[in-house]
Amino acid sequence: MGRILIIKHGAFGDVIQTEGALRDIREHHAGDEIVVLTTPLYRRIFERCPWIDNVMVDPRAPRWRLDQMWKLGQRFRAGKFDMVYDLQNSSRTASYFRWFFQNTNWSGTAPGCSHPHRAKKPKKIRTLDRLAGQLKDAGVPVRHTRHPDVSWLADDVTGLLAAAGVTRPYIVLIPGSSARHPQKRWPYYPALAKRLIDEGQEVVIAPGPDEQELAKKIPGIKIHGPRGYINWFELAGVLKGAAFVVGNDTGPSHLAAHIGAPGLALFGPHTTAERTGIERQNFGAIEVAHLSALPVERVLDEIHLRAELPEPEAEKIS
Repeated sequence: MGRILIIKHGAFGDVIQTEGALRDIREHHAGDEIVVLTTPLYRRIFERCPWIDNVMVDPRAPRWRLDQMWKLGQRFRAGKFDMVYDLQNSSRTASYFRWFFQNTNWSGTAPGCSHPHRAKKPKKIRTLDRLAGQLKDAGVPVRHTRHPDVSWLADDVTGLLAAAGVTRPYIVLIPGSSARHPQKRWPYYPALAKRLIDEGQEVVIAPGPDEQELAKKIPGIKIHGPRGYINWFELAGVLKGAAFVVGNDTGPSHLAAHIGAPGLALFGPHTTAERTGIERQNFGAIEVAHLSALPVERVLDEIHLRAELPEPEAEKIS
C-alpha cells in the first residue's frame, strides 16, 4: 500500500470545489492511504470527507521560522509519501516541493516537479477545469472533478430549524463575504428580504460569527443555534433543505451550489462566475459591473424565473 499526500490549505469555497478531485484521486489510488495537508480551519471538513483516510494539519508558520520548517519537514519525511498532489499551487507549496519533496512524485505547478501541471495557461482558467487539467497531467482519470458533490457535509438540522421557528419551506439569503472583499457584498438584501416576506415567503439568514451585525439589518428568521452561530455542517444542512438560495460570491454560496440547492449568486467586478465554477444546473448567477447598480427587481425577477417557490400555505416541516 502506498501513501498519497494531497495539499489543500483553503479557502472555504476552494475546499468545497476540490471534492470531485479528491474522489477521482481516491478512485485512482484505491488501495493506498490518502492524507490531506490543510490548515486548522478546515481540518474538520476533511476529517468528514469519505475520500480521505487521514488529515495532517499545517500551522503555516512563517517560512523564515526555520525551526518550524524543520519540524514540518520531519513530519513529511516520517510520512514516507509516494506521491503528492498539490491542489493549492501557491508559492508556499512550491517551497515545500523545493525543500522537502524533490525526490517524490509531485503533481502541481512547482518548477521542476515530476508531473507538472500546465502552469503557463491563462490565469483566468475555470477553477474546475484547472483541477481537471492537473489530474489529467498526472495520469488520473477525471470522472468527478468537474461535478463536486458535498452532500456528505450536511447535518440533520430538523431540530435546529424548528427551534428557530422555521415552519415551512424557506429561502436562504447569504449577505456576507470575506472581510477582505467587502466589494463582493450586494447592498440590498434587506429590501429583497422584505419583498420576499411580503410575497408570503419564509426568509432565513444563517450568519457566521463576523456577520451578526449585518444580519440584524435583514428581515427574516435568524439561525444562530445554541452557540450563537452554526457550524459548517449545520450550514450545509440548512442549505441542502432550502427551497432557494441567494448569495454573494462567497464560500457558503459555493457550498449551496455543490450541495445541490437551487439558487443564484450575485457577482460584481472582482471575478466572473465562469471562472469560479459556481454555475451548475441547479445554480445560476447574475454578473454586473457594480453590485450597487444591481436593482432588487432584477434579482427578484430571476428568483421567480428559476425557483419553484412554495405557496404560503405549503405543508409545514415536520
